[in-house]
Amino acid sequence: MLDTSVTQLMTTIKRGLKARGKTYRDVAAALRLSEPTVKRMFSQGNLTVARLAELAGLLDLSLAELTRQAEESQLPLERLTQEQERELVGNTCLLLVAICALNHWSLANILDKYRLGEAECLTHLLALEKMRLISLLPGNRIRLRVARHFEWLPDGPIRRYFQTQGLGDFMDSLFDQSAEQLVFVHGMLSEQAYAQLQGKLARLHREFAELHEESLKQPFAQRRGTGLLLAYRDWEPQAFASLRKTQR
Repeated sequence: MLDTSVTQLMTTIKRGLKARGKTYRDVAAALRLSEPTVKRMFSQGNLTVARLAELAGLLDLSLAELTRQAEESQLPLERLTQEQERELVGNTCLLLVAICALNHWSLANILDKYRLGEAECLTHLLALEKMRLISLLPGNRIRLRVARHFEWLPDGPIRRYFQTQGLGDFMDSLFDQSAEQLVFVHGMLSEQAYAQLQGKLARLHREFAELHEESLKQPFAQRRGTGLLLAYRDWEPQAFASLRKTQR
């Protein structure tokens, strides 16, 4: 089984060769190898760094440029696996760095705000790179590799973590500050009204994401972490339900 990164590099090389009209025979001639050897090399992916650099040279690319093209050609990540989410919740510092990265924090921002050493933070960023959440670029710059609609697994470790450990903390407020608001309403809705409510909340979710993107244009010091909780359900207080003639 080829390593994913090697597979992606080979795919990028093949795509580049095809775009330039180069065949296995051309590659064999350039590298002074037999054509069967080249075919076997591409099929098995047993390549040294030096050989990868030679192949990149056939595309007029450096090895670093080839790697960057391979990374950029991958589809944006939409979700992590259960195992990856468990890895995040199993390490508070790793989860912290992941949330910061997803909110477009730089390494300097993280180090300035939290008690993390640079080496420790870089170790966590490399772990996130392995998950394909980010790419760590020269100068320790962080580039996200997730889709705009990236989300945590519906009933996965991350959501359970925030439900059990974050929800109580989030609601522990009087919501009486200028940047806080709590609205709770109750009513009787028809199926049609439920459908309309779903659409309105979906639009609000998208608009929040758009506001987040627009805010990235502002200096880091002028942005603040903001939580928005949207929830609805078929619900009746348990104290009321206990008084029903027929229990639900």
